[in-house]
Amino acid sequence: MPGRRLVHRLAAIVVADVAGFSRLMERDEAITFTRLRQLREEITEPRVFAYGGRIVKTTGDGFLAEFPSASAALRCAIEIQRDMVAHESRHASETRIRLRIGINVGDIIIDGDDVAGDGVNIAARLEALAQPDGICFSGTVREQIHDDLGIVLADLGEQKLKNIARPIHVFAATLEGGMAAIDAPSVDAAGASRDPASVRGPSPASPSIAVLPFVNLSHDEANEYFADGLAEELLNVLARIRGLRVASRTSAFFFKGKNVGIPTVAHRLGVATVLEGSVRRSGQRIRITAQLIDAASDSHLWSQVYDRTLDDIFSVQSDIANSVVVELRAALLGERAGGAGSSVEAEVRAAATGRSADPEAYRLYLQGRFYVLRITEADVARGVGFYRQALDVDPAFALAWSGLSRAYHAQAGRGWLPVTVGMEQARDAAQRALALAPGLPEGHIALAWVLADYDWDWKSAQGELERALALAPGDGDAHRASASLAMQLGRGEESIALARRAVALDPLSKPAHVVLGDCCMRAGHLDEAVASLQFALDLAPNAGITHYILSCARLLQGRAAEALNEGEREPIPYLRLLCVALAQHTLGDTAASDAALRRLTDEFGEAVAFQIAAAHAWRGEIDAAFGWLEHAYAERDPGLGESVAYPLLRALHGDPRWHALMHKMGFE
Repeated sequence: MPGRRLVHRLAAIVVADVAGFSRLMERDEAITFTRLRQLREEITEPRVFAYGGRIVKTTGDGFLAEFPSASAALRCAIEIQRDMVAHESRHASETRIRLRIGINVGDIIIDGDDVAGDGVNIAARLEALAQPDGICFSGTVREQIHDDLGIVLADLGEQKLKNIARPIHVFAATLEGGMAAIDAPSVDAAGASRDPASVRGPSPASPSIAVLPFVNLSHDEANEYFADGLAEELLNVLARIRGLRVASRTSAFFFKGKNVGIPTVAHRLGVATVLEGSVRRSGQRIRITAQLIDAASDSHLWSQVYDRTLDDIFSVQSDIANSVVVELRAALLGERAGGAGSSVEAEVRAAATGRSADPEAYRLYLQGRFYVLRITEADVARGVGFYRQALDVDPAFALAWSGLSRAYHAQAGRGWLPVTVGMEQARDAAQRALALAPGLPEGHIALAWVLADYDWDWKSAQGELERALALAPGDGDAHRASASLAMQLGRGEESIALARRAVALDPLSKPAHVVLGDCCMRAGHLDEAVASLQFALDLAPNAGITHYILSCARLLQGRAAEALNEGEREPIPYLRLLCVALAQHTLGDTAASDAALRRLTDEFGEAVAFQIAAAHAWRGEIDAAFGWLEHAYAERDPGLGESVAYPLLRALHGDPRWHALMHKMGFE
């Protein structure tokens, strides 16, 4: 019988097993097997699937999984270890099930449903090097990972692994505030003793906190905006405090309305402490309860009840922020709680820049932000109205001006306002914000969006975002905007690095994962794009744009049927029609593609000139594509700023008209 042809491919391999498995089995075989099965069903299998992986096989005490990218493999391993540590903390230390994980990227051999080869063997040897609760991975993984996943690396140097001919560069990982530290083995590549001081270990944990949405205990559900806004304003102030790492709003608010314990929340967000509270409002009277909780012990570090009037809301916010910072620094940095009061108060006052001192303006601002964040045409319009009312009360409210700018930009970018009208209003609002508060990061981000999407002034937009990052280096929004700009300029790897950093800062943010998926799709990292976009859909299944980008990624992978399926699920109508036109053309159904493109043109016309041009380009209709691109240029279509890295337009790149257009837009 002729031999089968071996199939090779490049993949990321994860190998895991249980440390001390024989000892656990000896103590109680039945209970150990039951617990292992539960952990596999509740933690390992769901996490592997969520990151686009495939469990190749399971063993008695472990598993082998294949992933499309190093990033997906490592992110999955990190989350598995976090969840395992949290889950097993309820058991006595001697009975805890603790995984060791090894990761490698390399060539593998496909044998039916199984895999083999050096890529697998190296991952297995790396797993043996890992400490319990730890992760070891090869240099080939490290080359594809930026220090932006909330991990601290220990470089173990080159190691001689059993039955592997060449030395392998090995790294060990630990998570900031989330996973047990990994001790580096004290051996060098030749097996000799190494000085532990020469191995870069984990850095000391910095104070870290998540601010959860405050619970609205008022009888009127309409006061929910006030409870949310109070928590968010505290988060924003704390995020600007020296030495304090704060989980972002999107990730912290992911747990709103969910019955999840504080230790689990802290574990998912990688923080050591959690601030939670409640608000009860009756007329002008408010009662605010706030409590700071240590996640490891699930005990209170500080709590306070405030009975005040609305006129006193800013004093309450300052009191809470001051108390939180003092307690965290006393507990984690050893500062005396009574000795740091004045310096902390000064920091809190500085961090509150751009905010209003008028309680009515503040109330209207919170309502405006509440509605704009819903991102529907009606809600954004309603939010704009509240922002305008807030500014009528307090024209010097810089943060309201920056929020208004972002709202106008959203309206112009989505066709809810004429582009010129919306973008000029966005520019004016952003400039007013910065005139009032030059150090306001939100103002610089808002202006950058206008400069990039309307002016096509790439240098000035980059300058604004660099200023925002300098002012707020831990701000996920600033990193997302910077990633988008780098992508627009065709700097694919830089855009991916910035987007990965945004995800690390905001791990449960749908927008962060969508931006990462979009950057990866445009740079050709299609497997990572799919994994990021699928994770975004897990976070927000009905959100717009995600299915569209995933449809494009599937199309570029040559999987047109899946592209059509994703496109048909896109809730934004014009993007749905675009996806259908592209996929049906690729599938060979010319009539269906023509029908979708005709509807796109008839129903939306020049408002989506860029998307119509992309459809014609994909279909090979070059002259029609350039005609619509000229329409987009005349209308200052914000989509045109994506042209450089937009893969659907690649058929146009060899045409002289393309270079002329890029030159007009300042790209060449």
